[in-house]
Amino acid sequence: MKVMLLRPPPQSLSSFISPHRFFFSPLKPFSLSTLSHLSPLSPLSTLSHLSPLSTSATLSSSLPYGPSLHKGSKPHFIPPQQSQDSDPLINEHNFTREFNISALRVPSDHCFAFESRLRGHLLNWPRIRNIARVVGDDVDDDIKEFIVSKNENEGEGSLVSLNRRVYGKCEGDGERLSGVLYRDELVRTFDAKGYVNFRNLAKLSRPKKRKGKGGVGGNEVRGRKGSVYVVEVEEEGSGGECDEMSGLLGDDFTGRKWRGSTRLLLLDERYSDKELDEMPVAIKAVFIEGGSEGMTPPVELVRCKLTLFYTYWQMNEILEALLPEGLIVPSAFETVGHIAHLNLRDEHQAYKKLIAKVVLDKNKPKIQTVVNKTDAIHNDYRTMQLEVLAGNHSLVTTVVENGLRFQVDLGTVYWNSRLATERQRLLNCFTQDDIVCDVFAGVGPIAIAAAKRVRYVYANDLNPDAVDFLQKNCVINKLERKIEVFNMDGRRFIDSLFASSKVKCITQVVMNLPNDAAEYLDAFRGLYGNYTNAKTFTLPKIHVYGFSKAQDPEFEFQERIRIALSEVAFEIQMHRVRLVAPGKWMMCASFILPERVAFIK
Repeated sequence: MKVMLLRPPPQSLSSFISPHRFFFSPLKPFSLSTLSHLSPLSPLSTLSHLSPLSTSATLSSSLPYGPSLHKGSKPHFIPPQQSQDSDPLINEHNFTREFNISALRVPSDHCFAFESRLRGHLLNWPRIRNIARVVGDDVDDDIKEFIVSKNENEGEGSLVSLNRRVYGKCEGDGERLSGVLYRDELVRTFDAKGYVNFRNLAKLSRPKKRKGKGGVGGNEVRGRKGSVYVVEVEEEGSGGECDEMSGLLGDDFTGRKWRGSTRLLLLDERYSDKELDEMPVAIKAVFIEGGSEGMTPPVELVRCKLTLFYTYWQMNEILEALLPEGLIVPSAFETVGHIAHLNLRDEHQAYKKLIAKVVLDKNKPKIQTVVNKTDAIHNDYRTMQLEVLAGNHSLVTTVVENGLRFQVDLGTVYWNSRLATERQRLLNCFTQDDIVCDVFAGVGPIAIAAAKRVRYVYANDLNPDAVDFLQKNCVINKLERKIEVFNMDGRRFIDSLFASSKVKCITQVVMNLPNDAAEYLDAFRGLYGNYTNAKTFTLPKIHVYGFSKAQDPEFEFQERIRIALSEVAFEIQMHRVRLVAPGKWMMCASFILPERVAFIK
């Protein structure tokens, strides 16, 4: 008998997973000798230049606790579709591992109570349930009482009565148990007997609801990434009564004397080769308690085979096995909508396609495209040079941030999801009476978010593609009436805006261009020189961003700001945004425009 926990394989894994392997391949009997013949992980057939991963054949105590590609054995079967796999980068069969473990078969009614008592002795491996369902042994409680009576040698009358009730052969045996057979009988006899009242027709026509979404409610563990693991039970078959009831309990139920619904409690890996007398006292107590109470069915110790597939292992475990020893495994990437943005080092370039394939496999369906930045940002539009490594080639995506939707094309505009926290911090400084001027708005992450909070926003960017997306995003978020969009150079935008009558209203200025923003501060010198009465103005608060590699980044960035404004006697508030590279900080300086700078002539 085999117990299976399956997830339906996606199309990309169909060449790796063969369903016939689970239903028709014979199981080898469990013995300790099998542990000495386990094969290590062979080099990947298509990546012979990579160093193979050496593995141990047993569940060795010297290895870390839990599942590992260094443990277990590779299955001997080869999926028939593997040779026709359209993607030769990764041979997924090389990541299948089989582990010999032990399990307790317990009555389903007592399963969760035993699980709580034996928690420290159960498998407790990540992403694997300690409870497995035995295929085909679940039937209604109405039938269970008849089967139990028959098994306890209380006479054959109960089983005969059960058959008569299932097939509806005799009145007086109680209500028919099989509604489907009863309805078929009514259909066949309708013409002869005329109209017959259908009992419980609505109940019979309605399919049974599954019990819960995440518990042991069926033979399958549903998920998005295909089959994760399979538990197979090795057990000697029995005939006689089992053959008599196999049709009643289903085709999957073969070779075992049925005495009631059961579950498997998977035991810890250190008990895989132990007999009952070698088990801990807590496990022995379960057997003693079951025998003293006459538990039906009785508790049994069985041997199982646990198979973990490629879809089980996490991204870092797969990459550690594929990449050469000593190479740092890339573990982080930026997510922009459906795009995963990598920043691979030079030593990773030879394996970039392989890394991208693993990232794509382990993050579907959220990630559909994997790109890598090929060069630093040098142009005025702050666009990145990207190379598509895996997935579809669409770089247009939709990003949701703080309840707002932004359309972005990473090939033509700039976007950084890691600045979401900083953008929210800046927005908290605004009030509903503010009028915001965003000098380098991009696609509008600050301008559009500010428009929901402040009175009005003036947004500008030099990149015409960014301005197009900015206007689209204003419409998408229904804020086009509170934002005025410009496509100008930053310095010209400042001069034009503050030369108009709008100058008296602006209270907040955002300059988020870390490479060059400080150099544009001289545009504020003398902006109010044509106005003689300074008391009628509320000078704006400026938030300017910049990079600093100095040992004291706050002091160095303040000096650059004071030099650009040619003024030293004013207060500047400094905030460290994030460390963008070793020794390189992104800083935010906030200050009120000094009167001496604003009104200089």
